[in-house]
Amino acid sequence: MVITVSFVVLFGLVLFFLLRSKELGGGAAFTAAGFGFFLASTGAAKPINQLTESLIQAVSQL
Repeated sequence: MVITVSFVVLFGLVLFFLLRSKELGGGAAFTAAGFGFFLASTGAAKPINQLTESLIQAVSQL
């Protein structure tokens, strides 16, 4: 768990700086994919899934 959380922080910071400096390329795509992969294995996965499902339901009712 400790390693997973540290990878989430690492990938999050790298992604933040890549987006801020507008360096969007293959490296940014890899970083975003890695960030999502490691984030999915943390405790944040369930609330993120619930939020996504709620947004999809709200949009479909419009």
